[in-house]
Amino acid sequence: MTLDALNELSPEAFLDVMGGIYEHSPWVASAALPFRPFPNLPSLQQTLRETVDAAPLARQMTLIQAHPDLAGKLARAGNLTAESTREQAGLGLDQLSDQEYLLFSELNARYRERFGFPFIICARKHSRDSVLAAFRQRLKHDRDSEILEALRQIHDIAALRLGDAIHSGS
Repeated sequence: MTLDALNELSPEAFLDVMGGIYEHSPWVASAALPFRPFPNLPSLQQTLRETVDAAPLARQMTLIQAHPDLAGKLARAGNLTAESTREQAGLGLDQLSDQEYLLFSELNARYRERFGFPFIICARKHSRDSVLAAFRQRLKHDRDSEILEALRQIHDIAALRLGDAIHSGS
């Protein structure tokens, strides 16, 4: 879809297109509606980002909690969003051996226990090895640093999803 077409959509249709850009968080897209028309994709992306960054911590934490574990039970059961399924499959996380699955499960559990929310990383910018390295490195961080890092990763994920959904032009 073009940005021009997105700008012309009804609010309901806009939310249908944009509601999944931020995982299970259509409130982000809804908050962007009054700012239409967007002159370009970076402007739309910035509006979405500012919406999240200006949200109260409780709302940001709800957004963080909306993300699934990497290669977790939801993925194995086929219960991820279409976007998350594609992103995790891009790393081959849908084809892990039992041993690899156990490693991811252990790291997910350690991370959740330490920080109280899922490990979030922009899978499309990583290899399986770099994800594992990031898991191990980020387990050393404090909670506040990890909240900020999770939000950075969410913004990266959203930017790529937005680029997939919308392109500039008429």
